[in-house]
Amino acid sequence: MFRRNSSAQETETVAGKVGGKGRPTPSRKEAEAAARARAKVPRTRKEQAAAQRAARGDNSRKMREAMKTGDERYLPSRDRGPVRRFIRDFVDSRFSFIELMIPLLIISMILGYSRSPGLVQLGNTVLFTTLLVIIVDIVMLRFRLRRELARRFPDESAKGAVLYAAMRSLQMKFLRLPKAQVRIGEKLPESYR
Repeated sequence: MFRRNSSAQETETVAGKVGGKGRPTPSRKEAEAAARARAKVPRTRKEQAAAQRAARGDNSRKMREAMKTGDERYLPSRDRGPVRRFIRDFVDSRFSFIELMIPLLIISMILGYSRSPGLVQLGNTVLFTTLLVIIVDIVMLRFRLRRELARRFPDESAKGAVLYAAMRSLQMKFLRLPKAQVRIGEKLPESYR
């Protein structure tokens, strides 16, 4: 008879608990039933449509969750990759006058509908000043972003990066998707690989 050492038996038991799968092994009957259910081909158009609808619903649920958490696996292709993640963080970490655009446009619209010519003129001034500040802000964003991309990602193509950043910066911060992962003024990490 072969007897095991008690310490080896304890080690084996502990290793089984730590590295275990957390559920019992299914019986052969259960495993075969699960395999048949996965391999079952829909027989009618109605079943096929239901299966496709369920798959689309699952994919869109995963994508919505990824938009909130920033999970790269389920993001749309336009938002994937370290360069795009850096651009999102770069735009989200800076204060932008563009975020004030909607309130200022509403104010200029209200002033434009007033009967007083002085208030209408003030509304026009607010509108054109807002547009000028936004154009200057986007130009400054372009130069800073291109410099940072050249420094951090010298081998990567920056094609479409400025447009991606400008479109993201034109949105109010709480409406941006994927959701902002950094706060305004937060220092960005050096590596995005």
